[in-house]
Amino acid sequence: MTLRDEVRTRYAAAALAVTSGSGTACCGADSADGAPGAGEAGCCGGPADTGCGSGGFGADLYPAGERTGLPAAAVQASLGCGNPLLVAELRDGETVLDLGSGGGIDVLLSARRVGPTGRAYGLNMTDEMLDLAWRNAAEAGATNVEFLRGHIEDIPLPDAAVDVIISNCVINLSGDKPAVFAEMYRVLRPGGRIGVSDVVAEDTLTPGQRAERGDWAGCVAGALSRAEYLSGLTAAGFTDVAVTFTHPLADGMHSALVRAAKVG
Repeated sequence: MTLRDEVRTRYAAAALAVTSGSGTACCGADSADGAPGAGEAGCCGGPADTGCGSGGFGADLYPAGERTGLPAAAVQASLGCGNPLLVAELRDGETVLDLGSGGGIDVLLSARRVGPTGRAYGLNMTDEMLDLAWRNAAEAGATNVEFLRGHIEDIPLPDAAVDVIISNCVINLSGDKPAVFAEMYRVLRPGGRIGVSDVVAEDTLTPGQRAERGDWAGCVAGALSRAEYLSGLTAAGFTDVAVTFTHPLADGMHSALVRAAKVG
């Protein structure tokens, strides 16, 4: 099984744990059809954590008021390690793209902020998550959203298509991060920006030491160091790159907010 297949399988199980009603995505029990829940599958917020929303992952990272009015399934399917909207600074009328949009919580929150004249795209490679996201959008009555099937290394949008890119604990899952950064730069309009939450390692940790702290599909082994994140985004053409640790996830591993801009 390839890394991409492993990630897809684990997050499909997370979606099924929610849609079957057997539990939340980060600590659900086995689904009705026998597929493992996300806690067993080991995706972000899985068995290394003490519970749903603990260990630095999940919906508890969003203020309660921000979650008000969202479909329960969108909240239950939240697997992120932070809140990218804290740095995205979305404005009315903007077009936003969420990389690895999962059950759609960040897309729905973005759609609220950009208003009816704006648009929020979600990109995901997992059919089960896309089905869940569309269901959540319908329940929320969100008409300015669209979910796309594809990979974050090959974004199915034209050049200069969006004003803002967000992502929540997904870039660390990619096996080709330079391709992700290049694609982000390509689809951003001049003057556009990114606001990302991701797992980031301290610069002192080697790739081997990161792997000792958790597997790749569990959002740990594939994490970049802070210096690697800064240099990777800079090499892709971004300016004003900043990586700020927010809370620890494991020894030497942190949730971080990442921001950068594309010069106009």
